[in-house]
Amino acid sequence: MKIVIQLVLWAVIGFLGYLVFNSINGPVKFNKLKKARYAKVIESLKDIRQAELAYKTVTGKFEKDPAILIAFIDTAKFTLTQRRDSSFIRFNKVLKIDEPRDTVVVDTLGYASIKDSLFKGTDRYKNMMKVPIEGADANFELNAGFIDKNDLKIAVFEAKVAKDVILFDQDKDLLFQEKEVVSVDGVNGPYLSVGSMSEVNTTGNWPKSYGANDQ
Repeated sequence: MKIVIQLVLWAVIGFLGYLVFNSINGPVKFNKLKKARYAKVIESLKDIRQAELAYKTVTGKFEKDPAILIAFIDTAKFTLTQRRDSSFIRFNKVLKIDEPRDTVVVDTLGYASIKDSLFKGTDRYKNMMKVPIEGADANFELNAGFIDKNDLKIAVFEAKVAKDVILFDQDKDLLFQEKEVVSVDGVNGPYLSVGSMSEVNTTGNWPKSYGANDQ
């Protein structure tokens, strides 16, 4: 009987030890995996931002249709220009004299492929709308439009993905805590995102430890 009790006690001790170890090691593993996945997602969000900024440079607005945005990157070109100061003489009819005038001349130098300029000959932009997490099988949410600021219509866009998607296979309690994060060193809120549909910015909501979040 004594041996049975000892075995039961050792089993209980082992189980409690496992629980203590898991309570410490679980969050450590979660945070390590979270950071690795966030880094991948952020790289895709940066690509989307570059594509959207290029689209706005050419068209004057952002695009909410991923297919149109990808097709644009595939075919569009930047116009390369050069601004230079110049001057000319204009006759003043009132004073009856010639007057020198300054001006700025914009010369078109040529054109550059947006695809090559932004993505250096790679075709990763074709998959930039897919969340780069194995098993997630999801796309980024993309929206674009205009907001009114001081009686002006200003183009805005936003690309985002829920943490539920990024960490779909992780402990639900740890995931819940992650979605409630409010910290200068963390990604606040339930989404990883870049841009905004309510503010004029192209900033990402990740901390600088993941790289520059604005452009």
